[in-house]
Amino acid sequence: MIRALLATLCLLAAPAAAAAAKPPVVVEFYTAQGCAACAGANSFVNGLADRPGVVTLTFAVDYWDYLGWEDTFALPEFAERQRSYLTPLSLREPYTPQLVINGALEASAVEADKVEALLEQAAVARLPAPDIQFIGPRRVDVGSGPAPRGGAEVWLVRYDPRPREVVVRRGENRGQTLTQRNVVREIARLGQWRGRPTAYAVPEAKEDGLETLLIVQAPKGGKILAAMPRQTLLARP
Repeated sequence: MIRALLATLCLLAAPAAAAAAKPPVVVEFYTAQGCAACAGANSFVNGLADRPGVVTLTFAVDYWDYLGWEDTFALPEFAERQRSYLTPLSLREPYTPQLVINGALEASAVEADKVEALLEQAAVARLPAPDIQFIGPRRVDVGSGPAPRGGAEVWLVRYDPRPREVVVRRGENRGQTLTQRNVVREIARLGQWRGRPTAYAVPEAKEDGLETLLIVQAPKGGKILAAMPRQTLLARP
């Protein structure tokens, strides 16, 4: 087993240029079912979910719950992640509907033309990234590459690729049926990456039918250095 691990890590230590493909552009959509402006933005973001080379992640936040409707998908850690972008992106406070692109660019999800320009910019700006390989159901390996000062963080995100319909019964969107895609259900920090080949333990999925995305990201809401999706996982019965 030790020999197999060493062989895998040696393979991952190859130059990043040898990777089969560039990592996808990661689009984080911060939204709330009780936010009036978010209802229209859902349709635009749902369209991005089918775009090649792009992975959208719908993060539901809870800070609009006081308006009368508690978001059915919101978790406190999602709003915490959004707040981590405030300083790097020179923002005073979080807002919805917001798109954060590759952890480095941001725009309101209602500004479609601006978002399209930023997506094009992000696609062109993608640099060679460390290779990422899922080894069985419980391990993922990140190869070698340039790391930011102090290292980077490795995040595991699990999301539901199926359209989820929610009937909002109170608040600003009362009576509307919202369709949301790629709703994030779990996020976990697996550890730190310092530019050397490293293996990480992968936690079990808590729900069936979720897809997985591994993200290597500069700390404190920094730029996403690499991302790799994985096929659908099944939770243990």
